[in-house]
Amino acid sequence: MRVLIQLRPAPDVVASVIDPGVRSTVADVVADLPGVLLDRAFTPVAVPRPVAAHGAPMSLHQRMEFSLAPEDASVLVRGEISDAELSTRSALLSSSVREVAGVFADPYVHSQPACGGDGPVGDWEEVRRLLHTYDLWSAGHDGEGVTIAVVDSGINADHVAARIGHDVTIDADRSWSPPGVSRTPGRYPVSHGSMCAFDTLLAAPKATLLDIPILLSRKPGPTADGLLSDAVAAYSHLSAVLRAMPDGSRSLVVSNSWGLSSPDMDFPPGHPGNYSDNPAHPFNVIVGSLEGAGADILFSAGNCGRDCPDQRCAYPDRPIVGANSHPRVLSVGGVDTRGERVGYSSQGPGRLSERKPDLCAYTHFAGSEATGSADTGTSAACPVAAGVVAAVRTRRSADELTPAQLRTLLHRTADDRSTVGFDHDYGYGVIDPPAVLAALGRQNRTRAA
Repeated sequence: MRVLIQLRPAPDVVASVIDPGVRSTVADVVADLPGVLLDRAFTPVAVPRPVAAHGAPMSLHQRMEFSLAPEDASVLVRGEISDAELSTRSALLSSSVREVAGVFADPYVHSQPACGGDGPVGDWEEVRRLLHTYDLWSAGHDGEGVTIAVVDSGINADHVAARIGHDVTIDADRSWSPPGVSRTPGRYPVSHGSMCAFDTLLAAPKATLLDIPILLSRKPGPTADGLLSDAVAAYSHLSAVLRAMPDGSRSLVVSNSWGLSSPDMDFPPGHPGNYSDNPAHPFNVIVGSLEGAGADILFSAGNCGRDCPDQRCAYPDRPIVGANSHPRVLSVGGVDTRGERVGYSSQGPGRLSERKPDLCAYTHFAGSEATGSADTGTSAACPVAAGVVAAVRTRRSADELTPAQLRTLLHRTADDRSTVGFDHDYGYGVIDPPAVLAALGRQNRTRAA
C-alpha cells in the first residue's frame, strides 16, 4: 500500500524543505525507514502545524492559524509498505522511530465523470444566460487579474479556445506537474481537465489559468487517476504561489473535480492514518492552511447520488469524503439547466462536515466536447461555480472578503430549492450570481454610509 509518512526532523532540515530556493530530496530528510520502500522521486513537502485559539486542536470547524515555522512544521515523504506488514508496520514506525509522527493513506483519486448515457440538457450558452454572465461582466466581474488553478488531468488550451471563441491565458511559470509527468502547461491531450478549464471560463473569461495535472494516469483504466500525495505536493506549490501575490490583491481560486469513491485504498475510519474521515490527515490540514492564507477552494461533491451512482461508488453511506467534505471548501453538487438535481450528484451529510454539499451549479450541458457530447458530473458543476467565484474576486480580493465570508455570502444568496433552507440534496441551493452582486452592492453602500 502506498503511504504518506509524516516526519518531524531537526528544524534546520525543515527550514531547507520550506525554503523555495532549496531543492530538498528524500535523502536530505531521512536516510531510511524500516519496512518502507521510500519514493526517492517525490519531493518532500512541508506541512504547517494547526494552532487553534481554543477548543480541540484538530477541529476543522473553528478558526485556526497555521505555522510554517521550522520548529512547528512537519515534512511528508512518500513510500510503500507491503500489504502483509501494513497492519503492524505503520504502528511500529510511529512508536519506534522518533522522527515519525504518523503514517497516512495515499489512495488513488480520480476524476468524476457522470454515470448513465442521457444526452445533454441545454448548452453552455444557456448556462451563461442562467448565470447572468453579461450582467456580471458589465459590472466589471469578468475574472481579469484573478488566478484559477485547475487541479485535474491537464488542459489543452487550443481546444478550449476553439470551443469558447476567445484566447485562453495559461500562466506556464506558475503551473505545476507531478514527478514523471511532462511539464507542458496548456498542451496536454484533450480530456477531463480541458472540460474543467472550459467550464471555469463560462463566468470568468478573462481569468488566468494554472495547469495542475495531478490526475494524469498512474494505472491502466478509462479514467484519469493520480495519487493523493500528488495533490499534497500541488497544494504546497499553490501555497507558494499565493504567498508571492502582492498584499491587497490576493485572488486564487482552486477548482478540484476529483475525489475518492471507494474505501478500498484507505485505512478504515477511526484508524489514525485514514483520509476519508480524518481531519488530521496531512492533505486535509494543508487544504485548511491554503484556505486560511486566502484561497477559495472548491471541490466536486461526487457522483454517488442514490438515484444513479457511478459504478465505482463503494461507500455504503455518506459518500462525500475527505477534502470534498472539508468545512473550509465549497462542495458543489449538480443541477441541469432546468434547475433539477441530477441523479448522480452526491448527497450529504459529508464526513468532515455534516452540511455538505454547500450548493449546486449547472452540469450535463453541451459545452467543451472534451469528454463526449456533454460536460457532465459534479466535475462540470464544480468549475462552473469556480468561475463565478473568480468573477466575484475580480473586484473583491481575499484581503477585502475572506474565503469564509465569501462562502457565507454564496450560501445566503443561493436560490433555495427546498422549503427548509439547507438540505442534503441541494445544499443551500443553486448558485445565483445576480443575488451575489446585489449583496455586494448593499455592502458597498453600507461602507459608504
